[in-house]
Amino acid sequence: MPLDPACRDVLGILAASGAPPLDELPLPEARAAYDQLAAFAGAPAPVASTEDVSAGGVPARLYRPEGEGPHPVLIFLHGGGWVLGSAAGYDTVARGLCAGAGAIVVSVDYRLAPEHPFPAAVDDVRTAALWVRATAASLGGDPARLAVAGDSAGGNLAAVLANELPGTFALQVLLYPGTDLTMSHPSVVENGEGYLLTRAAMTWFTDQYVGQLDRRNPRVSPLYAAEETLAAAPPALIITAEFDPLRDEGTAYAARLAAAGVPVEHTSYPGMIHAFFALGGLVPAAERARDQVCAALDRAWNRAPAASA
Repeated sequence: MPLDPACRDVLGILAASGAPPLDELPLPEARAAYDQLAAFAGAPAPVASTEDVSAGGVPARLYRPEGEGPHPVLIFLHGGGWVLGSAAGYDTVARGLCAGAGAIVVSVDYRLAPEHPFPAAVDDVRTAALWVRATAASLGGDPARLAVAGDSAGGNLAAVLANELPGTFALQVLLYPGTDLTMSHPSVVENGEGYLLTRAAMTWFTDQYVGQLDRRNPRVSPLYAAEETLAAAPPALIITAEFDPLRDEGTAYAARLAAAGVPVEHTSYPGMIHAFFALGGLVPAAERARDQVCAALDRAWNRAPAASA
């Protein structure tokens, strides 16, 4: 399909701003500019309450839905190439998931590279997840109904986390995830220029995050996890975008999980660009994707809740 008109409009707005690419800005400016993309996320959904918490020592923002609990609990991991992004910048996304899924959402502010390179982010999300698992009931949540979701770099971390904590989650939701930091898939070249996330930016992000470390390490690139590790992973919803450099590695990860016997729902959104899920104020498909995510979470939590540990 051709590029979706709404995505074309987003790219036009960004081009008209005259701002340099994020990977060409000083780091503080790049982080501020990335968080300003939240203006494209649309109106924030109302939730019962929000609270900044310490998730085992890791900063996080907790969202509670309306209604009586105990509620299921979703751990959300923001994108930004392990270098940019924050819970504050993803506030509208987290609110939408909280309200749409009727779930407590714990949005994790994991440490960022290059100040804190790999494995700091992995260690932080694991620490936060163990805290959620241990304290869900006291938060008003149901420890037997947990899930993890993330977009882009957050999708990478969500996949790694699901592999490292088998039996914890009823579902992993991976939104255009980075699963292979070797950048060896055809879509990296095919969609590497002109569609928001560029090949140059991907190189910059991965260099900041892992430097010269082995990029086939499964904690870096979950596509290279052992088959027995993937076989123990929770069911997955994987969303990819047609005009995304990460498209092929998301597709490849869906195929590896399915080959290992994991139930997988994979949807490739035609005409979409990277990050479209967070552009709900301008891209109508974002709402459809959010509804798909919330429906998948509801099915997972009510059909096959994870075992409490």
